[in-house]
Amino acid sequence: MPKFYARRRLSILAGLTGLIASAGLLNGPAASAALPTPVSGATARSYLASLTVATEDRTGYNRDLFPHWITQSGSCNTREVVLKRDGSNVQQDSSCAATSGSWYSVYDGATWSAASDVDIDHLVPLAEAWDSGADSWTTSRRQSFANDLTRPQLIAVTDNVNQAKGDQDPATWMPSRTTYRCTYVRAWVQVKYYYGLSVDSAEKSALQNYLANC
Repeated sequence: MPKFYARRRLSILAGLTGLIASAGLLNGPAASAALPTPVSGATARSYLASLTVATEDRTGYNRDLFPHWITQSGSCNTREVVLKRDGSNVQQDSSCAATSGSWYSVYDGATWSAASDVDIDHLVPLAEAWDSGADSWTTSRRQSFANDLTRPQLIAVTDNVNQAKGDQDPATWMPSRTTYRCTYVRAWVQVKYYYGLSVDSAEKSALQNYLANC
């Protein structure tokens, strides 16, 4: 059962526990379906086999080289669009900021009631992309990668889980919810394939092992 958290509020009235848990169950499936559906396991295995295997090189990386959270429409930037897409009953103010709603994090099974407790994860991290070939891209292409709403590349998750993931690839980090791992690696391979990014040997081995069960 997904847990419902209200971070920085450590005491919750016992009488609300049942209602909150029920809300978490209702919100979870809707939110977890928001990520664009990745390719099938078979297609991901085929894509992975075609990816170049290369040693990573982070020389010159700077997050600012990937312009992100650009305006998507009106006053809404990429983060706000994903918060609306991935949340349940999300209300936004005139500047498009989320003022209420709930967000189910598919990585760890937690549900949050404040947008400030949610990060938008680049499923393939920006630094990982740089290491894998984005260092040779134009700024325009890096911007497209960092704000891609079409591929399964952006997802709203628990902030400290995203921060713990950092720039790690599947050889060293995977979602704690084992039921989401197949979706995660299929999405990872799809994004790398679409953008022509390489994989390192440990990363490829990990992806092959996870995809074998997809």
